[in-house]
Amino acid sequence: MRSSSSADLTDLKIVEADVPRPGQLKTLFRANQSLLLKATKKLAKINPRTLDSAVHAMHDQAFGFYDCLLCANCCRSISPAIRYSDVDDMARKLRIKPSEVVEKYLKTDSDGDFVFHSAPCPFIDGDNYCSIYSHRPKACREYPHTDRSRFYQLLKLSLKNAEICPVVYAILLKLSAV
Repeated sequence: MRSSSSADLTDLKIVEADVPRPGQLKTLFRANQSLLLKATKKLAKINPRTLDSAVHAMHDQAFGFYDCLLCANCCRSISPAIRYSDVDDMARKLRIKPSEVVEKYLKTDSDGDFVFHSAPCPFIDGDNYCSIYSHRPKACREYPHTDRSRFYQLLKLSLKNAEICPVVYAILLKLSAV
């Protein structure tokens, strides 16, 4: 079921030079989109535990030096799915009723999930700080999902995220070499 050896994957390292600046990401993604798509198809055939170990290690390496406050593309361009418990947490932080959170900030998308009315996120400020950070939605806490188990299940999502998050782009590009 594997197309590459475990050693190949565990040898991969992310260094600061691998992670593009946010302003470069769209151009780089477009230039390498077909390569990244091929890589995700290939990665689906790798042993899931081996893939998880490699991706988690690169996630830790990248977020050891990468500062999301310099980017915030995720907060500025996508809206997470928001659960009822997230609405309660946000309401508690904002000191308003959950129904007011829904009324002021949320809409229902085509999948029936709550999402923010529009991007950028209404809680991000000019310095990329989140005013509800300690009570942000679960999807925001977990983004960009490169530290989650069963990464093979997130390959399609990760390909989309590679256009938004420089770290995801760097990880997928590094994995494309295997």
